[in-house]
Amino acid sequence: MKRSTIIRDHRSVLNTDSFDKRRFNELFSMSESLQRVRDEGELPTTESLLGDIWAALYKMKPQLVEEVSDRSLQPNRTIMKKLMSDEKFEEYRNFTRLDDLTSTVCAVKFSEKINEWLAEVKAEDQQLQQQLEAVQALTDDIPIQQSEEVEKTVEGMMQELAEASAQLNDQLQLTLETNGDRFLQAMDEAVEETIQVKESLVSLMGGSSAGKGDAELKKIPLRDQLKVADKVAMDPKMQEIADWAGRFKQVAREKQKSNYVDAMERRGVTLGNEMERLLPMELGLYSHDATKSDFLRRFAESETMQYEQKKREELGKGPIVFCLDQSGSMKLLDNQSKGFILALLSIAKKQRRDLCVLLFSTMIESTTYSKGKITGDELIRLSTTYLGGGTDFTLSLEGALQVIEQSTFKQADVIFVTDGEDEVSEEFLVTFHERKKQKEFNVLTLVVGSDTEVTESFSDRVLHVTDFDDEGSFTAFEI
Repeated sequence: MKRSTIIRDHRSVLNTDSFDKRRFNELFSMSESLQRVRDEGELPTTESLLGDIWAALYKMKPQLVEEVSDRSLQPNRTIMKKLMSDEKFEEYRNFTRLDDLTSTVCAVKFSEKINEWLAEVKAEDQQLQQQLEAVQALTDDIPIQQSEEVEKTVEGMMQELAEASAQLNDQLQLTLETNGDRFLQAMDEAVEETIQVKESLVSLMGGSSAGKGDAELKKIPLRDQLKVADKVAMDPKMQEIADWAGRFKQVAREKQKSNYVDAMERRGVTLGNEMERLLPMELGLYSHDATKSDFLRRFAESETMQYEQKKREELGKGPIVFCLDQSGSMKLLDNQSKGFILALLSIAKKQRRDLCVLLFSTMIESTTYSKGKITGDELIRLSTTYLGGGTDFTLSLEGALQVIEQSTFKQADVIFVTDGEDEVSEEFLVTFHERKKQKEFNVLTLVVGSDTEVTESFSDRVLHVTDFDDEGSFTAFEI
């Protein structure tokens, strides 16, 4: 059954306004996790509670209302009071305040933990369970559309619901007094899980620039962020891929940085204010009292003399075609390989290079990411795709040739990764090398734990590696 993406219960025990409600509606429609946790709620008023948890995390100055006019919301107020009165709550808000992504993820995690806590305590408290069931039954009986004929009947049912909710609230308050430590511990766990999801998201969707993960993440549409966050929160595989992506992006940054430094040389003099490039003469003027003021003025105005640096070579070369063996024997390296691809995508995005990922076994699946950009749906699909089967080098190389036939893939860098062995005909090799010469592309092959003789027949360079975390594999980040 498809979940409703519409908020039907706009009631609140906080000082929420129309903006808060409208924004939560938008986030709710984007996040499957918000919809799921609403449907799994232990309380009949979970939908309203979920909106209040989000508002308490997001708003600048959330406050509980003094009195709840609708007594069926009293249990919500009791839970929110317990949550917001905890001394750690403001610490949590430093992480979530005015942040759509983290406030949404944290609201989901809080709600999951509250549902789990309620399930635990009602299993041990028969009276609480009976009161919850009574309130749920009364809530279900009240018709959504009320006609004049049933108005008096509904009024009586509402009164009965209010009384049952008050009894439930009394029992809930007692339960929080006796089991409040476990409740607050669960909230701590929720925040830790939220932080982990956010870090994983930065690793998966952030670029290759050190220390700029949050800023780069904000450039990605919020809908995509929430979609991937939902998947990361539910799927340990996505979390492991995120760990590998973070590791490999760090390595890629170092490799690219090294290439950039090696590719620079001093050619003449220009004006600027980059300290590390200042001429020795300018540094001498700074060291003397008589000339220091003039130096500082010119430095502030970018008029000090410095070495001009230019690239010796073009670092961002052509497009990248990444051919990945996905035969059955590569299954154990699947999460590593996906993290490796995401690191390559970060390089491609930074250098505005197209990247084609060609997965192969005895079939092929090809996806091109223009300028290294990947959407949330594409990232999830890449992370969860595995072909299985045998190994067919010829099929994959023919697929690579078809990609390179496109004008945008001239002078491409082909990275071929396999742990298998296969036969390639002499006739195909002749054709392949002719096309390689015409299209001016090179092939770097990483062979994982098997013989390299066949791959050497179609590659410009072959490296024997143990896995993607092998130093030799990092050569791919230097292209």
